[in-house]
Amino acid sequence: MKQHGSFVTGGSGFVGRRLIAALRARGDEVRALARSEAAIAAVVAAGATPVHGDLDAVATLQQGMQGCDRVFHAAAHTAEWAPAAAYERVTVQGTRNALAAARTAGVARFIHVGSEAALVDGAPLQRVDETRPLPRNPLPGYPASKAASEALVRAANGATLETIVVRPRLIWGAGDSTLLPQLVQAVRAGQFRWIGGGRHLTSTCHVDNAVEGLLRAAERGRGGEVYFVTDGAPLEFRDFVGRLLATQGVAAPTGSLPYGVARLVAALGEALWRTLPLPGKPPLTRLVLQLFGREVTVDDGRARRELGYRGATSVAAGLTAMRVR
Repeated sequence: MKQHGSFVTGGSGFVGRRLIAALRARGDEVRALARSEAAIAAVVAAGATPVHGDLDAVATLQQGMQGCDRVFHAAAHTAEWAPAAAYERVTVQGTRNALAAARTAGVARFIHVGSEAALVDGAPLQRVDETRPLPRNPLPGYPASKAASEALVRAANGATLETIVVRPRLIWGAGDSTLLPQLVQAVRAGQFRWIGGGRHLTSTCHVDNAVEGLLRAAERGRGGEVYFVTDGAPLEFRDFVGRLLATQGVAAPTGSLPYGVARLVAALGEALWRTLPLPGKPPLTRLVLQLFGREVTVDDGRARRELGYRGATSVAAGLTAMRVR
């Protein structure tokens, strides 16, 4: 297997750490951007050489990318609720800076960690594939920033820099420091409700399958293209989340909130938080409502056909590895 030099942004995050470890296991040299001492420690523990800086520092990015033939761009502002300027600076301008640095450094391939959230505009996401265009008016915040950054990546594709987008849906697995802890906290605080009963379908993607998709896209992906990756057949959302919670010894809640009521709560809450403004975040946001309160299913057939993607980690194996012992 050919060895590569890879540069990773967002390397201290959930996906980034697993990606670094997988790259190192293949014998690749890996450098990773790290903006804090904690981030430096995380990327070193994963096996990368840290490059101290952030996405605002184009010169630092360019220097760190020198000699690398691939960039994996996993960094983004992923908060559910934040000022628009934060999404613009980190996710959008950060992507623009990373692309500029990669082009100047002579990087051959730029693999962007996208998200199905880029498609969220209020319309259903049911069995969507890569032919679904980015919406003209995506939901503000995280979805709009992911749509804008993805558009930048695809537009940058050319003869000297090939750019590819990989969209995992609902990333989960052992070591998750975002989704699962928030679910557990909400359940224990008595604040969790199933929206519309929670019996809708969802696509999912174990973190190791997300990494598999990124690696295969780096090797076989076509420049300018987008690839969804998932665990395979969709699952019932309520059953899947209940099994996730069970790995932590937490019983799934039973309370439910009708979808129409949830939609009203989200709209009113966001309006209040924007107007007053209030501390923290609304009790329910339109982002959560759209991504977790109704069906979101995507088709990863293109990745399986063109990349040889398999989704090798099964849901059963992933859940077993998460069980608290």
